Amino acid sequence: MTEHVPVDPLGPDSLTWKYFGDLRTGMLGVWIGAMQNMYPPLGAGVQDHSILKREPLQRVARSVYPIMGVVYDGDRAARTGEQVKNFHTTIKGVDNAGRRYHALNPETFYWAHATFFMLIINVAEYFCGGLTECEKRQLFSEHVQWYRQYGMSMQPVPDTWEEFCEYWERTCRDELEVNQATVDIFSMRIPKPKFVLMPTLMWDQLFRPMVAGQRWIAAGVFNPVLREKAGMRWTPGDEVLLRLFGKAIEIAFLAVPDEIRLHPRALAAYRRASGRDPADAPLVEAPFFLHPPRDRKGMPMHYAPQRKSPLPKMPTVPRALAERAGSLVHTTFSLAGRRPARGRRHAA
Repeated sequence: MTEHVPVDPLGPDSLTWKYFGDLRTGMLGVWIGAMQNMYPPLGAGVQDHSILKREPLQRVARSVYPIMGVVYDGDRAARTGEQVKNFHTTIKGVDNAGRRYHALNPETFYWAHATFFMLIINVAEYFCGGLTECEKRQLFSEHVQWYRQYGMSMQPVPDTWEEFCEYWERTCRDELEVNQATVDIFSMRIPKPKFVLMPTLMWDQLFRPMVAGQRWIAAGVFNPVLREKAGMRWTPGDEVLLRLFGKAIEIAFLAVPDEIRLHPRALAAYRRASGRDPADAPLVEAPFFLHPPRDRKGMPMHYAPQRKSPLPKMPTVPRALAERAGSLVHTTFSLAGRRPARGRRHAA
């Protein structure tokens, strides 16, 4: 694909706005983590530079804020994209097979973006009622517009939806591998925070079904070739069960208010777009308890808001209470916003 000048950011009428900030993307957390880590340069970068095993929820929930911003920050999206790109400048090295890697290699950076695009496709397909071919093509065009906000080379980006599908299948078949970073995702354990007053064994049992459920969903969404590489079993009965589960989630979310369903960065964007908040209102940043550990602060690969983001005072208005509850849910359990269904109204 040839180089192009930066284009306008995505807006509230885009399908990407509709799906990317939705809480249901969190159901594919293990899937997207594995898809990224199976790409050898990404897996090596995570293995050498990340603290995902040490603070899996905090690290992911923290990173989601600027990633969301590249979609939802409007006229400031390109600046947020530059911020995200700068987090990756020092992530480089040599993997266990002697291959050099750098997070800003155009093919590597684009693969990460492609997984976020496919996250939207899959969450809409499985948990939001499905997509038409026309909608898939629209989302493809929007993912190109979204990617331009990073200021990266457009050379690796396919020209059409059909070419993207071929690229995706080819990469899954020929390049992805189950490495240590992928195994770490499959066997992820959520460390117990010090302030939680319960036995560690009880804490582990509390989260084990959630992680196992996400592994099962990931197996269903994986291409057959990836299931084989990962040694995962998937039967026709599993497929029927996943589709029924997805339909139940779709129906249940009809009753979930936008203040809980949408990631805080997405909700704030809808409020600005509707005029409820000024267009230049401060961007929503990750709360202070998601900041990097003290021994990692100041390192360029970590996002840490420059302004303080203390916990808000307890609100009394029901909508404000819902917004705070939604922020807590997304902060704790989301992955690409761990983060509107078809026909739903726009958030306001």
